[in-house]
Amino acid sequence: MSETHTSAKDHYEPALYEIRLKGHLDARWVDRFGDVVITLEDNGNTLLTCPVIDQAALHGLLKKVRDLGMPLVSVSPVEPGPSITLRTGQADASDVK
Repeated sequence: MSETHTSAKDHYEPALYEIRLKGHLDARWVDRFGDVVITLEDNGNTLLTCPVIDQAALHGLLKKVRDLGMPLVSVSPVEPGPSITLRTGQADASDVK
């Protein structure tokens, strides 16, 4: 009888991405993104900091962004490190315009 062993490579940790949109995201869209930190930047852009489990999840998130009709400025993977803190949960509706 053979045993199946899984390596550390078989267990995926969510990757962290920053998705920047031109314009401020309206509060009515906050619930649409789930476990995403939404930051309204002083320059008028919106930054979505998102954990994604795989490329399919990233593409699903980008589809939601596309459906907003807001211009996409950038999509950047973020390497977790001592200066990166992943906060789970959603932005408070009072923080989003």
